[in-house]
Amino acid sequence: MVQALAIFRALADSTRLRIVALLRAMELSVGELAQVLGQSQPRVSRHVKILCDAGLAERRKEGSWVFVALGAHAKVEPILAALDSWSEADHWTIADEARLAAVRADRASAAAEWFEANAGEWDAIRSLHVADSEIEGAMARALGDAKLGCLIDIGTGTGRMLELFAPLAETALGIDRSSEMLRLARAKLSERGLANAELRQADLYALPLGDGGADAAILHHVLHFAQQPGAAIGEAARVLSDGGRLLIVDFAPHDREELRSRDAHTRLGFSDDQILGWFAAAGLAPVLVETLEGGELTVKLWLGRKTGVESKEVKAA
Repeated sequence: MVQALAIFRALADSTRLRIVALLRAMELSVGELAQVLGQSQPRVSRHVKILCDAGLAERRKEGSWVFVALGAHAKVEPILAALDSWSEADHWTIADEARLAAVRADRASAAAEWFEANAGEWDAIRSLHVADSEIEGAMARALGDAKLGCLIDIGTGTGRMLELFAPLAETALGIDRSSEMLRLARAKLSERGLANAELRQADLYALPLGDGGADAAILHHVLHFAQQPGAAIGEAARVLSDGGRLLIVDFAPHDREELRSRDAHTRLGFSDDQILGWFAAAGLAPVLVETLEGGELTVKLWLGRKTGVESKEVKAA
């Protein structure tokens, strides 16, 4: 009864009902909510706090921004079902939807500006290896057509892996340490309408999931930035359920030293022995090793399945 009272008190305000409807459509920053609602950020923050205290919303800090999403599914779903049964189109709903479209457009514009400014760096690296379409095709074949359950994309960057594989997942989570990258990813996911995908700011060594919370994990061109690749693989394995799969896409060993100095690559590629050694240490059995040659850098795919049996020694460093 106490929980029900808190929920109904939280919803006993038209602004908070509008916030719930907006968050159902997409995750929004406090500033974006203020923009859509036509209210000050402090006032919106107070409304958000009431919803969060009732468990109907969650806040996440990313750099100087605070993003708000709906709360736990089990608590929010009955409320949404009730609202659906009573819903009527009114002037607030129509106006909010129009302003929400403007927020989506602003995100897309900001993303386009960033890509235009940084396209040269991305193209320089892409020109060194096989086409992205070939890599993505190999990844799709490795993961197969079966449903992925809960997917986590570690180091999601601009969200390309979520764009490709979230449609095969029940739920998808993209994590990245960079708030700028997450804003770019958020624009892309909003544009694609991927309602089952969410984004969080987090470190690849401390993933925001409990043990066994994911069924599939992806590390796509992320591991060469890691100071401790074995620890990153071990953390990915921790959040996988028994039988869950980890797909790593990265470079074979190379001598392009400028990538270390210019593009912050910590590791100049990985050998099969290194990756498979880290797999064994993390309790992952190798399922697939594939080589994609073409260009100056060779791309590798390593797929491992969690067996729950961890090695007592790290066999590769």
